[in-house]
Amino acid sequence: MNRINGFGAVLAAFAVVSAGAVHATLPAPTAAAKDQAAEAAARTGWQDKVAAYQLCKAQDRVADTYRKDAKGSGKTAPAPTTTAACADPGPFVSPLAQKPLEAAGAHSPPGTASAPPSTNATAAEIQGSKKP
Repeated sequence: MNRINGFGAVLAAFAVVSAGAVHATLPAPTAAAKDQAAEAAARTGWQDKVAAYQLCKAQDRVADTYRKDAKGSGKTAPAPTTTAACADPGPFVSPLAQKPLEAAGAHSPPGTASAPPSTNATAAEIQGSKKP
C-alpha cells in the first residue's frame, strides 16, 4: 500500500512540474518575423490566385475541345454557359514593397542637395554655446 502512495506522490509532483511548462508563453515576435510572416501569407494568397487562374484557363480549354469534338462528330454540344472571365492575378507584389518608409511621411524631400548650407557656422555657434 505504501508503494502505491509513493507512486501517487511522484505522479502528482510530475503533474505540477509539467503544468508549469504547459503555461509558458513564447516571446513576442520581432518586427522582422512579423514582416516575414506577412510576406509568406501574401505569397500563399497570390499562389492560390495563380492556381485558380490556371484551373479556370484549363477548364475553358477542356470545354472548347469538347465542343469542337462534339461538333466534328456531328453531335450537338450544349451551349456554353456564361461565367466570369478568368482573372489573371499578375506578378507577385510584396506587401513590404508597398509599405511607406515612414508612417508620418516626414522623410527628406526627393532629390539631392544642390548647394552647400547657407552658412559655415557650426550648430554650437548658431545656438550661442561656442566650444572652448
